Parts: sequence; structure tokens; C-alpha cells
Amino acid sequence: MSAVPPAPAPLPPPTPTVCYRHPNRPTGRACTRCGRPTCSECLTQATVGSLCPECVRAGRPPARERARRWGATRPTLVTSVLVAANLAIYVWGMVRLSASGSLFSTRVGPVQADLGLFGPIIAEDGEWWRIITSGFVHFGLLHVGFNMFILYRLGGSLEPALGTIRYTLTYFACLIAGSAGALISSPNALTAGASGAVYGMMGVFVAAMWARRIPLMQTDIGGLLIINLLLTFVIPGISIGGHLGGLLAGLVCGAVLLRPSRRPNQGPWPDVLVPIVVGAGSFAVALWAASQWRSRL
Repeated sequence: MSAVPPAPAPLPPPTPTVCYRHPNRPTGRACTRCGRPTCSECLTQATVGSLCPECVRAGRPPARERARRWGATRPTLVTSVLVAANLAIYVWGMVRLSASGSLFSTRVGPVQADLGLFGPIIAEDGEWWRIITSGFVHFGLLHVGFNMFILYRLGGSLEPALGTIRYTLTYFACLIAGSAGALISSPNALTAGASGAVYGMMGVFVAAMWARRIPLMQTDIGGLLIINLLLTFVIPGISIGGHLGGLLAGLVCGAVLLRPSRRPNQGPWPDVLVPIVVGAGSFAVALWAASQWRSRL
């Protein structure tokens, strides 16, 4: 008779696979790229399969590229911020105005007095920042509403064409040039509004259309520009110097930044000096014009 072999010893139970990030959490899934066991909470769905957090981070582009892609999905981000800032400061001014003030009030309130453009204070008290802050202060709802409507319309075309950096620098260069023009024409008047910057954006648009031989009146901006120029010289109390100063700066910046011969892959850096020089020169002119307030009494 043959002996019956003993039964084999039972195998130990398999060790459960656990998430590499959560040792107490069993999982039956793994990262598609590196193969590490990963729980469902840690996995991120990818185009093919799922990735663990480390593989997700390794596959992300550099911060600079991520910022560029984020900006590309928001082509009018700067315009939206500028419009929001102007509206917020206007509402703040109305809140600070007396209790009898309303959204349609055109009275000078504390915000206009503190931030508006006024040559004697700039020259005597050194409040040079008014050259910039005055571009965010308005007199009345119609004033801010009309400026912001035009800015939003123009920004939708110009910001994607110029790019974030060049668009922002150009806007502030035109704002400062508008302040310089206002101080040259009437240094002793309290002036405020984004009209100089808005007219500058119009100038950029006109220069771009002219360089490309596109008739301005065939665009929806052409009629808007003509109407605004007529209002500048017809309605009393409007700063002609501020409008023309911003318009001139915009024409100069637009002629260079949106010239047809510019290479698309050139990048923004060679051209950023143009609005910087225009803005710095306009700032110097504004300080000089403010210093002449006594001679204009």
C-alpha cells in the first residue's frame, strides 16, 4: 500500500494592496503612468487612464507657461479689471458723498477732491499720484458709464491684439498723457475721468486701422470716435487738452505696437519701451505743466 502524502500547508493570505499615500486604505487601482497603487481619492482622471498626484505635478508645464495659458483663456482680463476698478471707485465716492448725494450727482465729493487732477496741489504739495489716480475718478453716473462702455468695446479688440503687458502699459501711458494735456490746458481746474485713457485707446485703434489701410468708418468704432470728438468741442466743461493728450499718445503707441511689419513671434519685450517712454515723457510734462499754475491765474 502506498502512503497518502500529507496535505500541503495553506498559503498565507495575500497582503492587501494599499494606497502609497494612505497606508491604511486598501485599493485595487494604480497610476497609469508609474504603476504605484493609488486610491480613487488620490487619482486624477487623465486623457488616458488615471494619474497619481506626483505624475500630475510632473506633467504640468512651467509656471510661466501656465500663466500664459491662463491669460489666453481670459483675453480681456485687464479691461475687465479696469472697468471694475473705475466703477468701484465711483460707488465708493458716492458712498462718501453727503447723504443727499445720488448716483446721478455731479457734485465734487471727497474722492474727487482727494484724487482728482489739480495743478496747484501737485506742484505745491507734491501729490504727483493725482496724475494717475485722476483717471479712475468720475463726476456722475453718465460720465463713468459712457467712459466704461467705450473702454469695454475697445478693450475687446485691442487687448487680445496687444497682449496683457503691452495693453496695460499703453493704457497707463495714455492715461498719463491725458493728465498732461489737461494740466497744459487748464492747470487750475479740478479734472478727473478716464477719458484721456479711453481716447488713447481710440488712438491705438485708429493707428492700427490706418496702418492696415482699413477705412475707419467701415468699423463700428469710427462713428463712436467722431461723436466723441464732436462732444469734446461742443459740450462745455470737458477737458479738451485731456482728450487730445490721450489721443496723441494712443496714436503714437498704436502706430508702433500694431504696425503690420511686426513679426508675430517677436514677443512683447522689444515694444514695451514704447509705452514706457511715452508714459514717462508725459509724466514729466504733467509735472512741468502743474508747476505753471501761477502763471495761468
